[in-house]
Amino acid sequence: MKPFPFLLVLCLAGALAIAQPKHLPRIAIAGLGIESSTFSPALTDEAAFHAKYGDSIFSMYPFWAPDSAVRKAAVWVPTIDGHALPGGAVTRAAYESLVRKTLNSLKKHLPYDGLFYDIHGAMSVVGLDDPEGDFIVRIRKVVGRKTIISTAMDLHGNVSWRLAENSDLITCYRMAPHEDAIQTKRRAITNLIDRIESGKGKPAYKAYIAVPVLLPGEKTSTRIEPGKSLYAKVWPAAVQPGIVDAAIWIGYAWADEPRNHAVVMVTGDDKAKVTSTAEYLARSFWNVRKEFKFVAPTGSLKECLDKAIASSKHPFYISDSGDNPTAGGAGDVTWTLTQILKRPEFKTDKGPSLIYASIPGPDLIKKAIAAGVGGHVDGYAGAKVDARLAPPVHIAGTVESIVKGDVDAEVEASIKVGSVHIIVTRKRKPYHHEKDFTRLGLNPRTADIVVVKIGYLEPELYDMRADWLLALTPGGVDQDIEHLPYKRLKRPIFPLDRNMKDPDLKAKLVPSSDQVK
Repeated sequence: MKPFPFLLVLCLAGALAIAQPKHLPRIAIAGLGIESSTFSPALTDEAAFHAKYGDSIFSMYPFWAPDSAVRKAAVWVPTIDGHALPGGAVTRAAYESLVRKTLNSLKKHLPYDGLFYDIHGAMSVVGLDDPEGDFIVRIRKVVGRKTIISTAMDLHGNVSWRLAENSDLITCYRMAPHEDAIQTKRRAITNLIDRIESGKGKPAYKAYIAVPVLLPGEKTSTRIEPGKSLYAKVWPAAVQPGIVDAAIWIGYAWADEPRNHAVVMVTGDDKAKVTSTAEYLARSFWNVRKEFKFVAPTGSLKECLDKAIASSKHPFYISDSGDNPTAGGAGDVTWTLTQILKRPEFKTDKGPSLIYASIPGPDLIKKAIAAGVGGHVDGYAGAKVDARLAPPVHIAGTVESIVKGDVDAEVEASIKVGSVHIIVTRKRKPYHHEKDFTRLGLNPRTADIVVVKIGYLEPELYDMRADWLLALTPGGVDQDIEHLPYKRLKRPIFPLDRNMKDPDLKAKLVPSSDQVK
């Protein structure tokens, strides 16, 4: 018998290799996200997270579409992913319930090559420090040390040492407003898939630097300097050979925990480059700390209203920043609306048209539904959660429209009082988009003044503004952070300690998750 041709053997081996189905990594999905103020009396319950379970999680982000490259790159095991509108601290019962459900789901589908940890990073829980760090430690006890965890965060999140230890890959947004949110989450996932498929596994080094700065997002927007130039340094830093990712976290200013401060982290396999890059970004941040300023001109509410009324630029936007529900405010503080309704300029329908968005008033919504569109309604709204600054506001006017709202508002109504169009909701809701107004029959482009419970304007509102002022109003996310009653922050910290000495900004190498006890 003639020997089997060696070339034919190679061809058959190659064909068999091609025929073998590719082994896809098993990657779990889990996460909880909220930005919660400890300076607000509000509390957040489990329902507020609108948690998605199992395959419904795939609907959250476009990169998980059925035919997408990301969806096809792994065997995905979605457990629980819930994201709540920013608000007050989460009740311990709600947190424990969501964590328990996540861990139980993870236990059912072991083992995992990787896990996508989808968090915000600024969650406060009653009676518990560093919830995201606690959560990931408990996840680790289930999935083990070999599973590679990739953490995606908001740049206003907080990175504790415990979170850094248990995360193998970690990144955050590079834009504020967060126009790169989906891009960031996708990056966290593709980095994870790449490290698993390539066999490189966990990055060899994680450099961590705590930067003793705590500033509100309204002073650190990447639209303006120095935030714009500072964050422009992150992308080129992250694509260097030997580096997997680089990130700068501003941190969250309206919670009082030791972990609340800025952080720089860089991950990669080149020790010298990882540490030097982290130190470069940290120094860059520290060197410009005194240059941060509000993203828009500011003033008291009176000053802002005076300028808006006198202005020929329309629509003139005013941010009611102190009770901003996108930053953790209760959303029902009536102080600003009360002041607006006292102004003589708005007493009749001949005055400047002003849209106010918004105030929750479930009882007033009931009355508006009973009265119907065109009917008269008389009642009170707001201050059920945060009545520290003003009582419920009296609203007596004409119902202009009533619509079914989204999952946050549930029901919305526009009530006209004089020349003011007040948006009343069953539950609190931030207004970011033009359609939020137009579905109520209101046109924010033709209004003289638009007052929104928000800090920096989201992109659509920002693009339509003719002028804009940020009103320094009171509330659970008061911009005057230097006068907030902090008791537990690590001190010294800028700007609370303006004359502090330069800190040690040398990189600390975080132990691999394999080594954490």
